[in-house]
This record gives sequence, C-alpha cells and structure tokens, in this order.
Amino acid sequence: MIPDYYARLVESCDDAIVAKTIDGTIIGWNAAAERLFGYSAEEMVGRSIRHLLPADREHEEDEILGRISQGEVVGQFLTKRLHKDGSLLDISASVSPVRDGEGRIVGLSKIARNAGPYLENQRRIREADLRFRMMADNISQLAWMAHPDGSIFWYNQRWYDYTGTDLESMQGFGWQAVHHPEHVDRVTTGYRLSVAAKERWEDTFPLRGKDGQYRWYLSRALPVRGEDGEVRHWFGTNTDITEQREQAEQIRVLLMEVNHRSKNMLAIVQALARRTAPDDAGFVARFEERVRSLAVNQDILVRREWRDVPVLDLVQQQLRFVETARGGLMLDGPAVSLTPRAAEVIGMALHELATNSLKHGALSRDGGKVTIGWDKGDADKGDADKGNADKAGPAGFRMFWREEGGPPVAAPQHIGFGTSLISDIPRRSLSAEVTLDYPREGVRWELSCGPEVVAGQG
Repeated sequence: MIPDYYARLVESCDDAIVAKTIDGTIIGWNAAAERLFGYSAEEMVGRSIRHLLPADREHEEDEILGRISQGEVVGQFLTKRLHKDGSLLDISASVSPVRDGEGRIVGLSKIARNAGPYLENQRRIREADLRFRMMADNISQLAWMAHPDGSIFWYNQRWYDYTGTDLESMQGFGWQAVHHPEHVDRVTTGYRLSVAAKERWEDTFPLRGKDGQYRWYLSRALPVRGEDGEVRHWFGTNTDITEQREQAEQIRVLLMEVNHRSKNMLAIVQALARRTAPDDAGFVARFEERVRSLAVNQDILVRREWRDVPVLDLVQQQLRFVETARGGLMLDGPAVSLTPRAAEVIGMALHELATNSLKHGALSRDGGKVTIGWDKGDADKGDADKGNADKAGPAGFRMFWREEGGPPVAAPQHIGFGTSLISDIPRRSLSAEVTLDYPREGVRWELSCGPEVVAGQG
C-alpha cells in the first residue's frame, strides 16, 4: 500500500523526479521528467545521468556525487541540461542522498524544474532596473523616494554627486543636514504636514553642495498610491532654479531702474507743465493728478513684473489718495486678475472718477458713499447694481462705479480729457462697452469687456 502510494505521488508530481544509483545510473524517471527533458522512462532508465549533461557541465556531476557520498544535500541551484532535441534547458535542481535501512547511502534523488520562465522574469527585472537607473541617474533633477511616513530610502546619483553624501547619512530625514539653517525648520514642517495630509508637497529652498555653496531648488513630491488609495511611497524631485532666480532678480532690478527713470521723466514733464502754464493752477493740478495716476499704474505693473494684476490690488493702489476723503468707499468683487494693458486703462479711469468725486461728488461730503463692484460673466445677471450682465460673454469682465449721498449731480457742460479717460479710451483700447450717466443722486459708470482682459482667460 505505502510503496504504491509513494509511486503514485512521485508519478503525479509536477516537478521532474529522477532516482539514480551512487554512480549516476538512472533507476527512476517520472512523467514530469519526460515532459521536461523529452525522453521517456524507457529511454532513460539504465542510462547514466551524464547523457543529459552538456560537455562544459561534466564537472557538476562529479561535484554532486562527491558531496552526496559525504551525506550532504545539494540545495537548489541553477544549471543547464540537454533536451532530447539537442537544445539547452535552463533548469533549477536539488539533489538529496538516498539511504538504505542501515543508513548507508545507496543512491540519489534529484528534483528539477524548468527555470526558463524564472530566468526570463529575472532578466526583465534587471532590464527594467537598468532602464530606471539610467533614467533616474541621468535626469537633470535630484530625485528621491520615501516611505509613507516621509522618511527617504532612495536617492538618485545626481543627489550624491551634488551633495557629496551617501545613503547612510541621508536616509530617513538625514537630508536636513544639507538644508540651509535659516530654512530647514520651515521646510521640514511643511513637508511633514503634506505627508500627514497625504497631499502633494511643493517648496523652494537652498541646498548645500559638496563645495559648501548653496543653490536654490524647486522641490515637489507626489504620493504614490496603491489600489486601495493608501499612500505606498512618495516620489520627489529637486530642480535647480538658481539661474532662473538670478535672472528674475536682474529683471526686477532692471524694471525698478526703468521705473525710476520713467518717474524722473514724469517729474520733468510736471515741471514743464508748471512752467508752461504758471497762471493756470487748476490745469496744472489736474495734469499732475493724471501723471501721478500713470506713476501708480507703473508701480503696480513693475511690482507684478508686467504680469496679471489683481483687480482688488489695482483699485486699492489707485484710490489710496482718497483714504482720508469725507465720503466712504466700498469695494465688492471676487478674486479676478486683469492683463497689464487692461489694468493700465481701467486704473486711469478709476483714478479720474475718484478725483472728480473727491472734488464734486460723494467723496466730498460726509455721508457720501462710492461703491465699486466687479464680476465675471458668470455672475448673477439679475443683479441690477452690477450693471447689465448681458453686455459680456460668459468669461468677460464687468465693473461699475456708483455714487450716492453726495451733492446733486448734473451732466457736465463741457466734455474734456477726463471723459476720454473714463469712457473713450476704455472703448478704444479694450473694445469695452462703457456707460457714464449723471442721475441727480450720483454718478453711474459701468464697463463691460470681453474675456481677453481677464488674465489667463483671453
């Protein structure tokens, strides 16, 4: 019963099982061995196992027999054997001694399986690892990977080349050692907060190189999530932005210098105006007000590096001179930014409206009020206070100026340059629709533009 059971067990095993005498003669050959090597049991039983050995592997059988004779078990090893069709097989094998009832070694038992799929998988892994390292070590950024808790376990070669460090000193949170002491606490706090929140992290800070000098880096890290949505790793990069920062600073200094010289030129123009019309104080005052408005616009644009200008910032800067006015000022609008040209034109119009109001309108009297509002095309079209919403498309821009509580208002008898600043120039420069009305209770001004004046939406 038991010998028959073991015979069936060997025969049904998925691994090739070969029994040999102590001299290497085959005495057992199961079905899996037939499938693996291509020989039937009738062809192999009674023959030497050396029939399967390539010429350059003969020494292996000698070593195996020698070890088995000493009672050793030859653990799993990779080798090559011959198939019946003459091709070479990659196999994984182990060999154990077989003892008789008195403990004497009388044979060997060999278990073998096809190692081709395993070796192919290993080759692909090595190839993928090589490709990863080629990419990771040759990108321009410093790169790193971290555990879910944020502790770093891998850096690319660029990191070591720049910092002159090694993994032993840098793993975990060892990277703090190469951060600038004035920034390290802030960076660490921000990084830990992002890790705890499982959200992407971004920061800018200086890192010390192996030469002791610091360079500025833009750093980002993204969570790598598993199928369950949980963070498995973090992948981060540090991009050197030192040159960009230096160029940006040079541009800023240049803009400030241009701004300074432009203001000097405006001051000369003001002086010329005073000398040209010394007896017309009203003209000179209005002229100087408009020049100052130009200067304010220039300051705003230089500070914003001639990029988008937030509407709230534009209004507050242009109307700073009315902060001590007797009337009040109320601002109402969402966070919207304008293009530089739109900011220039609208800023001049607001300044002119405020100047007029300070002299003749709601800002000149206690209890007077000016409301300035703005919105985009998706605002509530039923809000009459914000003008006719149908004037702008879905992504357009609208703005209104509404006065109340001031002296009674009447339309001016003379249309001058101020009206051009408020109405004509916005129409021409921004393709805007502008209305300027003078109801008795206070001036009403409304402007409606297309999407091209909104930064990032034109």
